Amino acid sequence: MGRPATPANIRNLRRLGAIVLAVAAAVAALWWWQQRTPAAESGYRTVAVERGDIRVAISATGTLSAISTVTVGSQVSGQVTEVLVDFNDKVEKGQVIARIDPSTYQAQIAQGNAQIASAQAQLRQAQASLRNAELDYRRKTALGGQQLVAASDIDLARAARDQAQAQVNAARAQIRQQQASTQTTRVNLERTVIRSPVDGVVLTRSIEPGQTVAASLQAPELFVLAEDLSQMKIELAVDESDIGQVRAGQAVTFTADAFPDRRFKGTVEQVRLSATTTSNVVTYPVVVTVDNSDGTLLPGLTVNAEIEVSKRTGVLKLANAALRYKPADDAAAAGPRAPATRGGSGIAEDLARAAAGLRLDATQQAAFDAAAAAIRQRQAARQAAPQPGGNGLFGGRGFQSGGGNAGGDLQAQLRQRMLERFQQDFAAFRAGLDDAQRRQWDATVAALVGARRTLVYKLVDGRPQPVMVRIGASDGTDTEIAGDVRAGDRIVTGERAAQ
Repeated sequence: MGRPATPANIRNLRRLGAIVLAVAAAVAALWWWQQRTPAAESGYRTVAVERGDIRVAISATGTLSAISTVTVGSQVSGQVTEVLVDFNDKVEKGQVIARIDPSTYQAQIAQGNAQIASAQAQLRQAQASLRNAELDYRRKTALGGQQLVAASDIDLARAARDQAQAQVNAARAQIRQQQASTQTTRVNLERTVIRSPVDGVVLTRSIEPGQTVAASLQAPELFVLAEDLSQMKIELAVDESDIGQVRAGQAVTFTADAFPDRRFKGTVEQVRLSATTTSNVVTYPVVVTVDNSDGTLLPGLTVNAEIEVSKRTGVLKLANAALRYKPADDAAAAGPRAPATRGGSGIAEDLARAAAGLRLDATQQAAFDAAAAAIRQRQAARQAAPQPGGNGLFGGRGFQSGGGNAGGDLQAQLRQRMLERFQQDFAAFRAGLDDAQRRQWDATVAALVGARRTLVYKLVDGRPQPVMVRIGASDGTDTEIAGDVRAGDRIVTGERAAQ
């Protein structure tokens, strides 16, 4: 007979049963998780294709300054008697801001007036001599007609008259010379009063009362005025590798150390051609205009700016790691696979998006739809037919880094062939566009054809399948792509180590 069950034995059996059930539940959960995770994902690291925005920005540093800065100097020498403005004072155009001792120029004017009076007296004397010589010449001419005066006397009288006329002319010239000299002195006397040439603010003041300025070689700097601080500018130094992306009108955001909690906005005004080379680094100046209506920003502040060179909204984007992935052994890693898709659907979508931005009328839209339908039919027929000798958009591995000049030439030829095909397909549509629409359309087609392409590996049924995609804008982390991919597709970024 068995031993009767005691309460202690019953409790032990219940504990053992609970433990067995817990272990069984853990094993079942582990099995369910393993079944839930695809077998292929245990061998590959992947990221998902996402739909979102791509913002491409270029970073640069620069200095804030007034749009127009005027240096006020002195054209005359002398001792400064008054300084009527100070730093940060607002001034108006024509306002007196300093004075230089005028006594030297006042004395020169008095001397010039005296010399003019003396020259006028000499003129009157010369005019009297001229009148006398003219009368003498007339008398001798009359007597000579009666044979009462020798011809030589008539000649002497004529010479005397001409000499008197020359003295009159010389006296008049001397008067004009003295008047001009005196006028120059009066101008210099007016220049002893320093006036503001513009409406603005005094940035710097370089003189004090009693100081002597010497303007013999060059005008000394007395003041620096900022014409208008409500509008300012930044001169950014942009690297030569980025300058090709910068255009006038692009948005700029920047920060200044003086205001760490604020972010300011500006607009690219000008890309200057005067390159600067420092330690073999070439930079170009880019002028950015800034609205400073509130007066927060100050001249001379160092800023860290970002120029938004491109912003793509609602596009497919992929982590850059997926673009760098290439299987160590393509055939072994992928196994049996379908050929890489041609990516024509991505171009078709981009062309449709570009056409939508042209604001087409009904006739233009019908022409575009007809051309797009013909292209889709041709692509469908081509994809249905076997594609020997290549996987990419144009065969082979697509437009990746070429192997030498031959590869580059082949890529250029293929791009040219594709451009010509698009021009033929959309010839009727393009003919119906106006000049502005035609320029925008041609630029879009050229950009799409010239875009860089590469292979990515999409995980399909547990195997990485190569897909040709077109690469667009990149923000350094994600890159815009287009091709036979959709949001949510898993793209391989790497292979997991064998367990």
